[in-house]
Amino acid sequence: QVQLVESGGGLVQAGGSLRLSCAASGGTVRNYAMGWFRQAPGKEREFVATISWSGADSTYADSVKGRFTISRDNAKNTVYLQMNNLKSEDTAVYYCAALLSKNQWGYWGQGTQVTVSS
Repeated sequence: QVQLVESGGGLVQAGGSLRLSCAASGGTVRNYAMGWFRQAPGKEREFVATISWSGADSTYADSVKGRFTISRDNAKNTVYLQMNNLKSEDTAVYYCAALLSKNQWGYWGQGTQVTVSS
């Protein structure tokens, strides 16, 4: 069973940067599109970014476009989320997941907390 572990979260001032990592173990995710999601207190989980299995294609939520970059290293079985120019509204728990089939995300990690102070 594949397990995803997110890391790299923390407390950062507005305008700062963080790089999140999502490492897979127990199996490979190189054949899956991967995604990052986030959930702020009192809100539903929302989509942040996705990347194709090859890394050639990526999509972003409008709220993070131009500030966040998703990437992957299939040799390391790891997906990254580079977050620049962070804003207070980016404060959330960030999760990664694998697109197991059409519209079905799975192998959810435990999440990593990102807190942006203004």
